[in-house]
Amino acid sequence: MNSFSHEPHPIPLGTGHRVYHYRPPGWLRSGHLQSVWPTLFRNVSLMEPEQERVTTSDGDELHLDWYRSGHRRLAVLSHGLEGHSRRPYMLGLARALLRAGWDVLAWNFRSCGGAMNRLPRFYHSGSTEDLARVVEHALQKDYKSLALSGFSMGGNLTMLYLAQQAAQLDTRIRGAVTFSVPCDLAGSAEVLARPSRRIYMQRFLRDLHRKMLVKAERFPGVIDVEGFSRIRTFREFDDRYTAPLHGFRDAEDYWAQCSCLGRLKAIRVPSLIVNAVDDPFLSPQCFPRDGRVLGSSVTLEAPRWGGHVGFVEHARDGYYWSERRAVAFLDSLVS
Repeated sequence: MNSFSHEPHPIPLGTGHRVYHYRPPGWLRSGHLQSVWPTLFRNVSLMEPEQERVTTSDGDELHLDWYRSGHRRLAVLSHGLEGHSRRPYMLGLARALLRAGWDVLAWNFRSCGGAMNRLPRFYHSGSTEDLARVVEHALQKDYKSLALSGFSMGGNLTMLYLAQQAAQLDTRIRGAVTFSVPCDLAGSAEVLARPSRRIYMQRFLRDLHRKMLVKAERFPGVIDVEGFSRIRTFREFDDRYTAPLHGFRDAEDYWAQCSCLGRLKAIRVPSLIVNAVDDPFLSPQCFPRDGRVLGSSVTLEAPRWGGHVGFVEHARDGYYWSERRAVAFLDSLVS
């Protein structure tokens, strides 16, 4: 029996839309502070994972971190944009799930986790073929059931994967819980283009620039980084790199095809999206309240506070509120 439980008395805000009580201390009631605090100040101690590489159908490779304690149920975790499998939010949830009786598989998107991938392409918000490869590999192990979780871009990827699989989803996959999900990629890109979000864009573009420099050296004539310093927004980056490298017409086409928002109703397993109202990355469209958009299997919860992949909690056991919420939801799917 684990120590996690649902927060009591959800507050209804419309069809399929609920708020579970998350009350941070007053000084943490800022979406920006919540978004940066864990990156700057959180350290999570966890066992060293068992590392594995799996090949993809196009000859690339994905790097996996396994945390195994002999449980019969497995959670697959997907990180956010320019994140990796050992970011504090990934380790925090892995630790909570291990304690609650889950094995955990945290994977790195192509080019993430300290190892550059083999091909000119890298990853994007709709790379569901890579998540499918990871899930397929995991299901070859001796697990009775499997659940998914994703943060930010990894949340969109998770929900899009479930929607695409729909009725063909393996019956051992019981559901998903996701946090800070940019369901509406175009809207989130517009929000992050605002001057007040410049600090976030500068960090993303700095990391992406480093990655493009390596790729330009490996693939001259395919990837050109001249003038990269003039890029200021995701529209400019996605137009120049993400779209052409991954078969999209332009940024608009990429966002339209890879946003999970219009596909949520196709999901057939219980799935939870937790998006904080004060998240500085999300557009209003990332908070769908209409059951005709969410469908019968997806629930949106929108705590008033939490920022972007924040939900900080200074508890004695070291867990954040989001980790308690994730374990409670996933435990409700798998006995």
